[in-house]
Amino acid sequence: MTEHPTSHEGRQPLAARSQERTRPRQQDAATATPATAAIPGPAAAPNPGPNPVPHASSNPVTTAADAQAAARREGDRLRFVGAATRRIARGIDLDEIVLGLCRASVPTFSDAILVYLRDPLPVGDERPVSPFVLRLRRTDRLRLPDEENENSPETERLRLPGADPQSDLMPAAELCEVRSGGALAEVLRGVRPVFGDSAAARAALPELLGAGRAVPTGHRAILAPLRGRRRVIGAAVFLRGTERPAFEANDLLVAAQLATHTALGIDKAVLYGREAYIADELQRTMLPDSLPQPTGVRLASRYLPAAETARVGGDWYDAIPLPGSRVALVVGDVMGHSMTSAAIMGQLRTTAQTLAGLDLPPQEVLHHLDEQAQRLGSDRMATCLYAVYDPVAHRITIANAGHPPPVLLHLGGRAEVLRVPPGAPIGVGGVDFEAVELDAPAGATLLLYTDGLVESRLRDVWTGIEQLRERLAATARLTGPDHAPPLEALCDDVLDMLGPGDRDDDIALLAARFDGIAPSDVAYWFLEPENEAPGRARKLARRALSRWGLDELSDEVELLVSEVVTNAVRYAERPVTLRLLRTDILRCEVGDDSPQLPRQRRARETDEGGRGLFLVNRLARRWGATRLSTGKVVWFEMSTPSQ
Repeated sequence: MTEHPTSHEGRQPLAARSQERTRPRQQDAATATPATAAIPGPAAAPNPGPNPVPHASSNPVTTAADAQAAARREGDRLRFVGAATRRIARGIDLDEIVLGLCRASVPTFSDAILVYLRDPLPVGDERPVSPFVLRLRRTDRLRLPDEENENSPETERLRLPGADPQSDLMPAAELCEVRSGGALAEVLRGVRPVFGDSAAARAALPELLGAGRAVPTGHRAILAPLRGRRRVIGAAVFLRGTERPAFEANDLLVAAQLATHTALGIDKAVLYGREAYIADELQRTMLPDSLPQPTGVRLASRYLPAAETARVGGDWYDAIPLPGSRVALVVGDVMGHSMTSAAIMGQLRTTAQTLAGLDLPPQEVLHHLDEQAQRLGSDRMATCLYAVYDPVAHRITIANAGHPPPVLLHLGGRAEVLRVPPGAPIGVGGVDFEAVELDAPAGATLLLYTDGLVESRLRDVWTGIEQLRERLAATARLTGPDHAPPLEALCDDVLDMLGPGDRDDDIALLAARFDGIAPSDVAYWFLEPENEAPGRARKLARRALSRWGLDELSDEVELLVSEVVTNAVRYAERPVTLRLLRTDILRCEVGDDSPQLPRQRRARETDEGGRGLFLVNRLARRWGATRLSTGKVVWFEMSTPSQ
């Protein structure tokens, strides 16, 4: 509950008052235009002297003057209503709309206003919760001259001009429960505004404002229900002090217009807020909560929406672990900014994850994504860049579908825009995608991004890419030629290159620091699918562990390797692969040409087999199986003694 000082410029003084106390004026946007000129009240009758003036009805000149004054007042009312409703309609969210009502009303229409809204506000067709509770959302009032330099809590009290300070209305009740069948419920059900001294309002106002809160007497208060499209969502109380004319009957129509436009605007704001919340949740759930940290690569990401009013877009990023300690890096951008774009993005991201699980080449992944986009609709277009990094081979394979090229920042500080065939966007159909394989040296950083980072109304995409390359090189020079810049700080520094007019589109950013796995930390063998293979696998694993100084893991690793290789030999027709990788953990991978994935099951006491995966599950830190285009890989990980 806040109050805002407003100007009292534009109020028409009483005709009977010979002098008016001068008050400081504070310019307010609501009263700065001629359209918000004060609404005149009725002129006071002149004081009759010894020779009373004949009745106005008998004087044609007086009658014409009164008619002109009445016409001017009505014209002022129409101009005020037009300006006030335009100001209210400019608001987008709930607070802007309520503030627009307050600033448009005070001081032009009233000296003070209180706005109550339902708590919680119902959205759309949902049924409102019980009980019916109104919460004081905002107040606004004239600031009196003696309050201009006051900062005490007393200045927060609502003191109307000319009113008794002891009969202040504020602090009004913060919450009000509308009793079914009560006086306030009847006024709200009637929808039309009523004067504060009417029979209905005299009983309703104490219920709304709280006991002991006085209201100005006479036609100096208006209680106006706020009714949305389907139900009453609040109430507004307009108040005038004794130093200005009381409300007229036509002012009830003005209050009704203000209340109606405010209520409809609040309805729209609440619906917009719900849609924005749903869209934000949709966008959040479509993007990964956290990135994996696969062996041999470090990852960081950023996502920025285009603006607060356009949270939802089609940009996405992903990092998907693959067999062989590889990782797939994906960045894509669905055209458009809407919930539809976000939904399509979610479908394409899910499709990409599924295709990555099949270990398809990057160009094949883009081909299937293109087919999926065509199935979703003829106008479903997207760009995508799909890369697979192999930390053992220190190589990266990249395929592009109309996406901006990635930038590779080398350890020495040189930033290079990779030459990748651009390809056609996903959804065009009938095009081939081409993949290129490039070196990925240890210590280098690959930056994948969407076009919102490099393209805007102020610059074209290639100018932005060149600026990005220069920014990366400048950042790398700060850390020296032998040290790569911290990954998280690098992402923040890249986003700092954006100017005030560069946020036209969503931005997705994925950075990968290549650490790689040294050849000395990799052991790789082929085993013929024969009965002697498990025994040979145990010996090879023991020798590798001894060379790495991990002899204390030999017993457990030999047992697990024997079980996994035995299962592979049972179904394989081609040589079985065995690979050990030493990093901060020990990883074992066994591959064969059978696509059937193993399943853990509980063996009975009389069964001779079926306990291999049970042992793997109990002894290994993690394990899993991945289907490949040529078969499958079963892997497990063991913690090293240093951990």
